[in-house]
Amino acid sequence: MGARRLAAFVRIQPVDAVSQRIDLSPRCSLSPAQARLFFGSLCAVCLGIAAALSLRGFWPILPFAGLEMAAVGFCLKLSLDRRHRLQTILITDNDVRVTTTKKGRLLTQVVFPRHWARVKLRPAAIAHHPSRLFIESAGRACEIGSFLTDDERREVARQLHGLVGRISESPPLGA
Repeated sequence: MGARRLAAFVRIQPVDAVSQRIDLSPRCSLSPAQARLFFGSLCAVCLGIAAALSLRGFWPILPFAGLEMAAVGFCLKLSLDRRHRLQTILITDNDVRVTTTKKGRLLTQVVFPRHWARVKLRPAAIAHHPSRLFIESAGRACEIGSFLTDDERREVARQLHGLVGRISESPPLGA
């Protein structure tokens, strides 16, 4: 995928002679320790200024600063929780299996017959929105890598096209 740093973790590896596995997960820029340090320093500055202003008579600033810090903390927690999401695509001679887990807990698992599956990269319906990558078969669809950037999504789609093939044509999986 090149020497540049990717926003998401994408690993493509052969499982055996007739299986390929693709693991997708968001790449988080902050470790939990760095997030705590960032949040603590942000709270110290914001609440310090709010406390100083409330001592000068502007007391309504303090509760709103507290609400702001609670909202920032909630958003930071949501961002950190994303790193536990893993999407695995297992391609065998017979099927394509898409498994989504979070913190090791199975969220969804969808199985498509490989011979009838197809990979679709749909452009955004609205300008400046991301494209969407799907694996489809028999009227069912599963979105792949919703957390990927458009460039990463195109690269994964290219890899999947090579592994899954078109409808009713299954390329060999062996090296």
